[in-house]
Amino acid sequence: MKIEIPKAYKPGEEDLFNVIAPSGVEINANHLKIGDYYAKTFFIFTYPRYISTGWFSPIINMPTMMDIAIFVHPMDTALALRNLRKKVAQVEAEISEKQERGVVRDPVLETAYQDIESLRDSLQQAREKLFEVGIYFTIYASTLEELTKIEDQAMNSLESRLVYAKPALFRQTEGFNSVLPLSSDKLGVRTPLNSGPASSVFPFTSADLTSDNGILYGINMQNNTLIIFDRFSLENANMVVFAKSGSGKSYATKLQILRSLMVGTDVIVIDPENEYQNLADSIGGSYFKISLTSKNHVNPFDIPIIPEGEEPADVFKSHILNLTGLVKLMLGEITPEEEALLDRALTETYSSRDITAENFGTLKELNPPLLEDLQTILQSTEGGRGIAERLDKYTYGSYAGFTNAPTNIDIKNRLIVFSIRDLEEELRPIAMYIVLNFVWNLIRAQLKQRLLVIDEAWSMMKYKDSASFLFGLVKRARKYYLGVTTITQDVDDFLKSEYGRPIITNSAIQLLLKQSPTSIDSLTKAFNLTDGESALLLEAAVGEGLVFAGLKHAAIKIIASYTEDQIVTTNPEQILETKGIGEKNG
Repeated sequence: MKIEIPKAYKPGEEDLFNVIAPSGVEINANHLKIGDYYAKTFFIFTYPRYISTGWFSPIINMPTMMDIAIFVHPMDTALALRNLRKKVAQVEAEISEKQERGVVRDPVLETAYQDIESLRDSLQQAREKLFEVGIYFTIYASTLEELTKIEDQAMNSLESRLVYAKPALFRQTEGFNSVLPLSSDKLGVRTPLNSGPASSVFPFTSADLTSDNGILYGINMQNNTLIIFDRFSLENANMVVFAKSGSGKSYATKLQILRSLMVGTDVIVIDPENEYQNLADSIGGSYFKISLTSKNHVNPFDIPIIPEGEEPADVFKSHILNLTGLVKLMLGEITPEEEALLDRALTETYSSRDITAENFGTLKELNPPLLEDLQTILQSTEGGRGIAERLDKYTYGSYAGFTNAPTNIDIKNRLIVFSIRDLEEELRPIAMYIVLNFVWNLIRAQLKQRLLVIDEAWSMMKYKDSASFLFGLVKRARKYYLGVTTITQDVDDFLKSEYGRPIITNSAIQLLLKQSPTSIDSLTKAFNLTDGESALLLEAAVGEGLVFAGLKHAAIKIIASYTEDQIVTTNPEQILETKGIGEKNG
């Protein structure tokens, strides 16, 4: 008996089709089921009389899986002119017949006559060419309900521009084959278009935010490209982040911090919820807790370092104005008379330490005053006793722990985080103001590429003086090679402030993640969002949204590597799990 030895398997060309082809295709009248996905193909059949450039962009940039095919077939000009001559003769005859019968003129026929004659002139003079254009697109979804939803969005977007499309009924197979990268027009539904309307479809590209320099911000959901750019290459490096709680705004910001540090950018963070401590501990950053009982203190009366090229007297006066804003924030509403008195008292407070606008910058040893010194000056000034009494809780009262002590922190680190979580809610804007003023003086002292991240910035926007200070910082940041990132979940409070919108307009980058229905209207007006973009922000998953960078914008998905995720996560369950593993290994 002859025994055949089986031959070793060798892959052949026929196996390629088994690898790339779906497991099966179910063909229906108005859709296909390809593997686990449903697919539906449409063709465009009607256009308006006038069509603008970029009318097809909303379809191209829909944040969903889609294939699009455009077939452009040149037409013979001589044949087109003969056909147009016949057509114009028909229209003329119809117009004459109606005139002879005394029928009221038909504007549609007269417009058609004018358009045909205009096209004939353009073709005859070789200013235009004629093409047969077929535009098909196939949408995909995991369920029929989702497929219908995407179809409605696409149809609404086209019909709002008076462009109409139909599904390829009973020809879904031909439609699907037409959008495959085979350059084969199986549907053959074409519309004659001259050069102008035909060119309005192009350039056939979606938003692209990829450059050779910068950091990775996320994945473009429209075309799966990487969103990489250098924020310092834009007109300014400022950024605003708007998102509801739990949508991933702090996660996205911490990823940006981590990646910015890798390319040599120093970062300073104002942290209201201790969300950045794990990041600081993981990479050896400095983490300072500012509270009533904390050992870390920042004296708002510290003498600022004079930046190169600036007049010492101007720096001193600017510092006095910033301190005036801080004290007004502590006191609440004050009268114009009290404000003038306060400005004079601040100057006298520095004079008591032999520091004046005239000798500022020439003294080698400086002993900055404290808030209690200002209170002493006010008590001895006519009309100032009332202000001094209102300051008492910040000098010797319950709030004296963080406003009336010399600075004792070391800021020589590439990542510095100031935590204000343990402060009372009403003290947080004051603490933010003090820390930001301290940071601003550091930034002005040395020109260096830096990021300043202000989380929960809406708390500063509630008060005019702190909002004004933040706006001034954002407006002047570019001059000092600084990028300011303001993060907020309370969109309405931010936008209602007179400084909210100016901060947005002075920020070249805007990141919008998932929004609540109550704030979407305000956001839509502020950023001039389309209906599709608004719907995307309402339905976005965690870490998904829109990013605007200069004149470009795209749908974004924030992604992180495993190691990055372990460092920046704010998920309590994940943090507890990580701690448990660490304790177990320890």
